[in-house]
Amino acid sequence: MSRVEELITQLCPEGVKYAPLNTVSELKRGTSITKRRTTGGNIPVVAGGRAPAYFHGESNREGETIVIAGSGAYAGHVSWWEGPIFVSDAFSVKPDTSFLLPRYCFYWLTFQQEAIHNLKTGSGVPHVYAKDVGKLRIPVPPIEIQRAIIEILDEFTQLEAELEAELEAELEARKQQYSYYRQELLSFSNDDQIEWSTLGGVSLRVSSGGTPTKSVLRFYENGHIPWLRTQEVKFSDVWQTNEFITEEAVAETSASWIPENCLIVAISGASAGRSAINKIPLTTNQHCCNIQIDPDVMNYRFAFYWVSSKYEELKSLGRGARADLNAAIIKSFPIPVPSLEEQNRVVELLDKFDALVNDLSAGLPAEISARRQQYEYYRDNLLTLKEL
Repeated sequence: MSRVEELITQLCPEGVKYAPLNTVSELKRGTSITKRRTTGGNIPVVAGGRAPAYFHGESNREGETIVIAGSGAYAGHVSWWEGPIFVSDAFSVKPDTSFLLPRYCFYWLTFQQEAIHNLKTGSGVPHVYAKDVGKLRIPVPPIEIQRAIIEILDEFTQLEAELEAELEAELEARKQQYSYYRQELLSFSNDDQIEWSTLGGVSLRVSSGGTPTKSVLRFYENGHIPWLRTQEVKFSDVWQTNEFITEEAVAETSASWIPENCLIVAISGASAGRSAINKIPLTTNQHCCNIQIDPDVMNYRFAFYWVSSKYEELKSLGRGARADLNAAIIKSFPIPVPSLEEQNRVVELLDKFDALVNDLSAGLPAEISARRQQYEYYRDNLLTLKEL
């Protein structure tokens, strides 16, 4: 039996009282301030984001402070601050310490993070209001139990943070190692006595897609055909898309099917030069250049790794105010053509590195995610108390 369970058995075996948060805490709005009105200083201005919006020379909160973002994309985000801060487009939660310890209240609010996010209102900029958060009912166990919960979660938080830092450092090291080996494996010159060609020269077909008119509902309603947009082209395999179109859209617009395992290169805007491989047949918008690699000449994944490694070089070829690429630029981009045996060897090695570094279902990223879930599970169990 844990220390918390022992205390519950001893002090409140029948359960604990619950109370609306605003009856055991003061929820106080901040003071809006623009960056231009700040004075020189190092006091964080806490507003609608997860990090300080900027810094100021004055504070309006001291000591340990719980802050909940009031508006914007992160409206409802719960944060903990120690020392002077300036609460702006947010509100603070100050527990009555005769009932609630601040750190316990903070942990409980993070446990309720999803419920707080669900309190967002507004059709434009979302807002979370103190009056709505104040209605949430918080368990108020004896102070001894709160202290025991805090001790456990503080220790677990510290261990989790240390382990996560180690895993992230290891992941960064693996990324650097992957980048180094990719560069080494893909370093070819004219002295290597291998053939050189272009992406157009090693392809069977180069095409682009299309964007069906958004106002024509029959192009999208109940659509089941995967439709890829450039923002989904992220140096990875594509197994699904965020949007779908209908058969009418394919029949009546320039959107058209491409087979699986094409090299897709984004040609427009901020994503220009990024590449991906579609692992399912799909359609794309017009800002994707879709290259069907000739398997008799080249392993499609070798082409993908080559183009990915040359992202900065390819991107620099963009034209116009937005530095857009086009099919002609991409088709003429040079690529080495070693033997298929050598291509397959390179692909096998890079696939292993790529899976270790990038696959969210295995390797280090999954380990980091598992540790976070473990902490949240442990926290949630500690803070799920039987109501009297």
